[in-house]
Amino acid sequence: MTDSNASDDNWLLDEDDEEVAPAGLPAPDQRLWRVLIVDDDVDVHAVTRLALRNVSFKGRELELFSAYSGREAYDILRDTPDIALVLLDVVMETDDAGLLLARRIREELHNAIVRVVLRTGQPGQAPEQRVIIEYDINDYKAKTELTTQKLFTTVISALRAYESLNMLERSRVGLGKILAGATNLYQIHSLREFASGVLNQVSAILDVGADGVLCLMQGDTGPATVVAATGGYAPLAENERMPSEHPLWPAIAKAFSEKKSQFEHPANVLFIHTQDREVAISVTPPWPLAQIQRDLLEVFCQRIAAAFDNLYMFGQLRKAQEATVVALADLAEFRDSGTGGHVRRVQALSTAIAARMKERGVYEDELTPQLLDMIGLASILHDVGKVATPDRILLKPGLHTPDERVQMQTHANVGRTILERAANMVDGVSYLTYGAEIAGAHHEHFDGAGYPNGLKGRAIPISARIVAVVDVFDSLLHERPYKEPWPYPEVMTYIKARSGSQFDPEVVLALLDVIERDPELGQQPPSAK
Repeated sequence: MTDSNASDDNWLLDEDDEEVAPAGLPAPDQRLWRVLIVDDDVDVHAVTRLALRNVSFKGRELELFSAYSGREAYDILRDTPDIALVLLDVVMETDDAGLLLARRIREELHNAIVRVVLRTGQPGQAPEQRVIIEYDINDYKAKTELTTQKLFTTVISALRAYESLNMLERSRVGLGKILAGATNLYQIHSLREFASGVLNQVSAILDVGADGVLCLMQGDTGPATVVAATGGYAPLAENERMPSEHPLWPAIAKAFSEKKSQFEHPANVLFIHTQDREVAISVTPPWPLAQIQRDLLEVFCQRIAAAFDNLYMFGQLRKAQEATVVALADLAEFRDSGTGGHVRRVQALSTAIAARMKERGVYEDELTPQLLDMIGLASILHDVGKVATPDRILLKPGLHTPDERVQMQTHANVGRTILERAANMVDGVSYLTYGAEIAGAHHEHFDGAGYPNGLKGRAIPISARIVAVVDVFDSLLHERPYKEPWPYPEVMTYIKARSGSQFDPEVVLALLDVIERDPELGQQPPSAK
């Protein structure tokens, strides 16, 4: 409501003996302080805007919003982020509209950071002591006591308090993101995916869509390699080396040279030292980083250094495990030289079929990310049990006798037993886990007529159902000691005819799709075409 007392019209008089602090020119990359004026008197808005027209704080000017009722102000606060200060009248559409808004700001919008300054022309209607105790407001002013200078002081004090609270809140949120982000990064195994995750987490901590470029330099010398880049710097990810003429390079080179982070707006470079490499993360937020943001990023860098070391150790362990699997497969294939690269072809085709089945949305509960990642390498262990098969049977150039066939079939249980024993020495799921499944069940039939245990349908592990099709397909397509290679059309006729009996129909369909997309995966010797 508009006040009727004549004295209230002078609530914002200039004080001749004091001057408003000179206006600062905000840097073009700085955000403005957002202030909401809430009053039902148009003149109050006009005179407030006039009094605050040249006010700035820390080089940032004010951005003023106007609302003429409590309801309108609530909508603005709900839809407009980062409002630092509300200059709030009490009596508007109702006698307590301002007080109700103050309560809704805290209880409904859950905004504990915005500063609320109550301005009233009728202090008797809202006594100061009662209001301060019952409502979460930050200052109480009678319009009659507000001169231009006192309004200036009130606004600057409120902005300073808002900035401190905002930094504390950002610190709390940022630390939470650091903890959550570092945990997620530990779970990413690809270096480029890991690097992209680092940039995303840095952007989240800064609470901006920051551009970034992450470079790695092995040891103390050598050019910097671009591992990941975002935003406007994304094209840099296509370069193997960081261009020396790029505007970011001087700051990155300085970080590598001095072995410490550089904060020289707009180029900020975080330096991270790990066991086997040095990392520089360059981000260019649109405004200079506050000290608390720098401190948060330094904490994050410490976590990232540990994550990089973890990634390196994981990579070394994974390589060691892969080398062990390859050695086992090579040992089995060495005795059966006629297979001539069979296991490598099985590896490529098994990986492709599993991925295609995932695309088609079949067996989603069985085609886990772990299986998709490991089935290829695990598949090369499918015949490792043949190390126990005598040469006279394994290398026999003709058909096996019934007794020889029985002895030959023991390789499934032998392979599973060997690999299960090894897998039990490793926590969790590994290549050996899937290798044991495949070795023991890739001769089972979908209809239950296979060996060694007569498993049927989905009782056969999905890994073994895939390799069962691939093993037969590749064996028929290529020469073996006991047979000539079959022509490709005959191989496909054989596979299709046994879909639903010997083979899982979904695996057969995926095989056909994969070969149609990439004929090289089903490549056959020229003599068999």
